[in-house]
Amino acid sequence: MTRVEAIVIGAGQAGLSAAYHLRRLGIDFVVIDANDRPGGAWQHRWDSLTMHDVHGVADLPGMPVPDFDPKARANAAVPAYFADYERRFDLSIRRPVTVQSVTPDGPGPGATLTVHTSDGDLRTRAIVNATGTWDTPFLPYYPGARDFLGPQFHASGYPGPEFFRGLRVVVVGGGASAVQFIGELAGVASDIVWVTRREPIWRTGEFNPDAGREAVALVEDRVRQGLPPRSVVSVTGLMLRPQERLAAEMGLYDARRPMFERVEPHGVTWADGHVEHADAILCATGFRPSISHLSPLRLRGPNGGVQLEAPRDPHTFTTATKDPRIHFVGYGPSASTIGATRAGRVAALAVRDQLAG
Repeated sequence: MTRVEAIVIGAGQAGLSAAYHLRRLGIDFVVIDANDRPGGAWQHRWDSLTMHDVHGVADLPGMPVPDFDPKARANAAVPAYFADYERRFDLSIRRPVTVQSVTPDGPGPGATLTVHTSDGDLRTRAIVNATGTWDTPFLPYYPGARDFLGPQFHASGYPGPEFFRGLRVVVVGGGASAVQFIGELAGVASDIVWVTRREPIWRTGEFNPDAGREAVALVEDRVRQGLPPRSVVSVTGLMLRPQERLAAEMGLYDARRPMFERVEPHGVTWADGHVEHADAILCATGFRPSISHLSPLRLRGPNGGVQLEAPRDPHTFTTATKDPRIHFVGYGPSASTIGATRAGRVAALAVRDQLAG
């Protein structure tokens, strides 16, 4: 069985950052990626998402982001940057390889771990988990959903605005993706009905560094308590961009409705009996952390999340409290591109300390 000091699972922003710092620290490691090419989750984004639309891509360590063409597709431009990065630093990522499970080789945090993959087993002393969320879309159960006769999509499978031309669309979800989809579909779909479980939180003040730190601190508090992480945008609030101006002028954001009670073959029904015809349903209901391969380690606590601690940086939580051999990047407060880059460095240092200890 191949043995290495550390294994990085996932080659997105967080995984590449961790790999860079592990190499700089002289630690023997491998990176395993389930995708067949570079790009992490970016390669799976919808074609209509351009670099003008994204909220920003942070620099990977040692190589600044290029001057992206605002009109370039994000699912091509960012993967090209990641591919150049892998070549420049010779990261030798193993792909496509799927991690099936991680099991302990003995009791206690000093024992090694066996990583069972589609390409054989590996033994290691430390794992940096950078699997993100894209592979685990969250699709709530809606009574009658199986009876709906039109197309239903989760954001992970969004086919682009042209698919919905002339259709009456129900958009479900109160996050940034739902706001963006409504902006894209305005003037394309014949009508849009926006439904959310809770009143959307809109950001009215300036989003300055202090506001950003405050928002991240709220997400940090959740992972400190072992609660399921929330996205940073869930605490920063929503803000309309120029490309959503048409939808705002049409009143589509003001006409939000509470969650429907059930799905009918040709639409949705509310608790008061009101029926809304729909040709298609688009669910921007978010994602969950892709960590099922870590289930044998029993890292989840009674609150449903993985409790993390910050052994090196008081503002960057990466190490699992229940098992200091497991380090998380791109999870909770580090799920943004900036946070993922910083967490990669902190996790690599934590791995070094763990191996030395």
